[in-house]
Amino acid sequence: MAHLSLSALLIRFILGGLAVVACTIAAKKLGEKVGGIFAAFPAVYLAALLTIGLDFHGGQLISHSIMLSRGAIFGMAINILVALMAGYLLPKFGWKKGILQSMACWFAISIIVVLIISH
Repeated sequence: MAHLSLSALLIRFILGGLAVVACTIAAKKLGEKVGGIFAAFPAVYLAALLTIGLDFHGGQLISHSIMLSRGAIFGMAINILVALMAGYLLPKFGWKKGILQSMACWFAISIIVVLIISH
């Protein structure tokens, strides 16, 4: 995606924020396990997929939708790995260090995957 319209960015921002709010409300009302399930909602991917039609049309729209979906598969797989790591790291090192370590793992794994799939 070489360019994005301001309206597409704004829609993504709003949808992403609403997903975080919904996750927080679900966790408070229904418990942490349900909140965790809602936290796995792919808000960024769906917002990007919904708004990609604002910036592309025809064959470009199809091509960019396919690329976005392929990237989302890798991203979701990475999220599963990081969720498993966080489940191990947070109880062992506490929430502050556990979150930092989990984020560092996400960053490292993401960079490695990008380097692998971009060649």
